[in-house]
Amino acid sequence: MSKRYAVVLAAGKGTRMKSRLYKVLHPVGGKPMVQHVVDQIKEVQVDQIVTVIGHGAEKVKDQLGAEVNYVLQEEQLGTGHAVMQTEDLLGDLEGTTLVVCGDTPLISAETMEALLKHHEKENAKVTLLTAHAEDPFGYGRVIRKEDGTVSKIVEHKDATIHEQAVQEINTGTYCFDNKTLFEALKQVTNDNVQGEYYLPDVIEIVKEQNETVAAYQTPAFEETIGVNDRVALSEAERLMKKRINTKHMKNGVTIIDPQQTYITSDVKIGPDTVIYPGTVLSGTTVIGEECIIGPNTEIKDSQIGNETTIKQSVVHDSEVGDKVSIGPFAHIRPQSQLGNEIKIGNFVEVKKSKMDHGSKASHLSYIGDAEIGKEVNLGCGSITVNYDGQNKHLTKVEDGAFIGCNSNLIAPVTVGENAYVAAGSTITEDVPGEALSIARARQTNKEGYVSKIQEKQNNHRG
Repeated sequence: MSKRYAVVLAAGKGTRMKSRLYKVLHPVGGKPMVQHVVDQIKEVQVDQIVTVIGHGAEKVKDQLGAEVNYVLQEEQLGTGHAVMQTEDLLGDLEGTTLVVCGDTPLISAETMEALLKHHEKENAKVTLLTAHAEDPFGYGRVIRKEDGTVSKIVEHKDATIHEQAVQEINTGTYCFDNKTLFEALKQVTNDNVQGEYYLPDVIEIVKEQNETVAAYQTPAFEETIGVNDRVALSEAERLMKKRINTKHMKNGVTIIDPQQTYITSDVKIGPDTVIYPGTVLSGTTVIGEECIIGPNTEIKDSQIGNETTIKQSVVHDSEVGDKVSIGPFAHIRPQSQLGNEIKIGNFVEVKKSKMDHGSKASHLSYIGDAEIGKEVNLGCGSITVNYDGQNKHLTKVEDGAFIGCNSNLIAPVTVGENAYVAAGSTITEDVPGEALSIARARQTNKEGYVSKIQEKQNNHRG
């Protein structure tokens, strides 16, 4: 197989987006559009990827990193001009070059591979990726010869009535014989209304040389959508969501209401997990098997074990073990580690803390900057008081300890193994193992107090 190269066009600002964020960096399915394109290209195993950058160059480079090479298009003078900028890297090479726009986030590796194989099979110098459009208004039409090769591409405004009836449209993705591409680009002119150098002009130049121009029609029109404004961005998001959710369902995940469930592209979910409506799963989240997630739950950049239930809660940047129960209305904040068979109940917040096997905080507690051992019970209203106004301090609660309701643990402090803290205590010193700590004022009952107060009030009124 000949060498393969790819050029990603990502230099445009995208003025119709009306945004400070450069067009190709707008996310679809939780990932910038240009990242989707590059990730799919990598799956077809090209030898080199070159990204043409212009507006937002440094931010695009920050996103894609060292996985691609870059060339700068200082002035945006058309798609042909953009590809010309890659000549120093690709111009002298033998092989096939795939050109893809960075604002086509739905294009798949399967479609690109099919295009490349068709190009190689037809021994073509240029192969267009085309699609069937039910409403082709505004698109360039692909007019074929009787043998199936391309006769011409005609823009909608220039098409005859007969040509306008054609529903095969040009998508703007191409394969070229690399040497032919750069030889033809030298002949492309900017003699047009926009004063730009257009990549499709290469096709006419190649045809005049009596070389083969082929076309591969993808059955998936939606993959070819280019995002130029917020309306198209919304449509791309809808289609990407459907694609992602369908993939998970085919892999054995139950999604009760796919239209009300948002899962970004890099999330992984094990079989027999059930996702209820209103759930948002994003980032690098990995969810195990036989879990119940939702309704109305947000999980981001977190690892969730098997047989865990998380409902009406938020989990960010944390690790959750097997057979854990979280919620409703719990908040697991970043850098938390919950072991197996943990229970986190309603209105419990955990932040940068570790809880070991079998421990529980069933309701109305704050656990911050803490190490909680095994089989610890944190009663209702338990608080680790971790912040002194300047620094955060660590609270340790060792295995088997029991923290009574409405207790404050003033960090830094350690509650020893199997110790008890009486309800309503404010603990400021370490509690030894096996001890009972009571840190509250002694109760005093003043009998007849209410009658005395009422008598004084009556005398005052008299």
